[in-house]
Amino acid sequence: MAEELFPNLFRIKIPLPESPLKYLNSYVIKGGERNLVIDTGLNRDECKTAMMDGLKELNINPDSVDIFITHLHADHFGLVGELATKQSRIYFNRPDTEIIENWQGFEPMIKYGAKNGFPEEILRSALHQHPGFKYGSKWLPALSILNDQDILEIGDYKFTCIQTPGHTQGHTCLYEAEKRFLIAGDHILGDITPNIQCWWDDGDPLKDYMDSLDKVYSLDVKQVLPGHRRLFDNFRERIDELKHHHKLRIAEAMNILTQKPNLSAFEVASEMKWDIEADSWDDFPVAQKWFATGEAISHLRYLENKKLICRTGREPVVLFGPV
Repeated sequence: MAEELFPNLFRIKIPLPESPLKYLNSYVIKGGERNLVIDTGLNRDECKTAMMDGLKELNINPDSVDIFITHLHADHFGLVGELATKQSRIYFNRPDTEIIENWQGFEPMIKYGAKNGFPEEILRSALHQHPGFKYGSKWLPALSILNDQDILEIGDYKFTCIQTPGHTQGHTCLYEAEKRFLIAGDHILGDITPNIQCWWDDGDPLKDYMDSLDKVYSLDVKQVLPGHRRLFDNFRERIDELKHHHKLRIAEAMNILTQKPNLSAFEVASEMKWDIEADSWDDFPVAQKWFATGEAISHLRYLENKKLICRTGREPVVLFGPV
């Protein structure tokens, strides 16, 4: 069922089965000859049915649809190959496009997880059940690259592209200055914290994310249209909450290493507090251990680049301790 949020701008809730996120907010703008879908859902039947039913309800012919994808995660990107037609333009960012162009599968991430203390065979088994592995796009149409501050016009809406790296390297929001709303993807969510992971040895995704929060802070935003869950209007207050959350996480990781030096990222993650219903770390689902370890690595990278911690062991597993 399509819900009208602004004139000719609708939300279709795309179900995400077996996910705690429950659904994706796909936004649809009716623009006359061409219409725009923002984010698509996973490449699975439940998502495609919800999308097609929503477009039919809005009297939108799939041949008239262009697509904007906020970032390269399967719950946003996966249905592109099923939704795109020969007439479609697919708008995407350059940094995430380069990940697609250089994609070597999950194996490098598995090896990097093992290097950071995650049991390799358990991880390999779990990632074969990962939504990105099972429900990604099987066909990749040509992509039209939009860069930071580029303008995208559709119908009565004029969007400025705001590149907000952190959740992914090229994550991009759409800002409608006149109407004072932000289509935020997974950059800012109302009641859950975007997952900031790191699975490589260069870059600092948590610093990127904090900088991206600062980048949008001054925008005049009356309402946020996020990628998941509810819409919200406490824009700057929510940014402050997210920054505070990560500052507490940084302090937590630092405190763990101060009390127990020479831990891997997997071990640090096991000591951190997580909002997951489980009696102990051993009881965590493997997928949640994966997300937690990726978050731990991003916070450790931030501390390492601040020269507050250092690597105390490198082979075969990287260990960290206070400087």
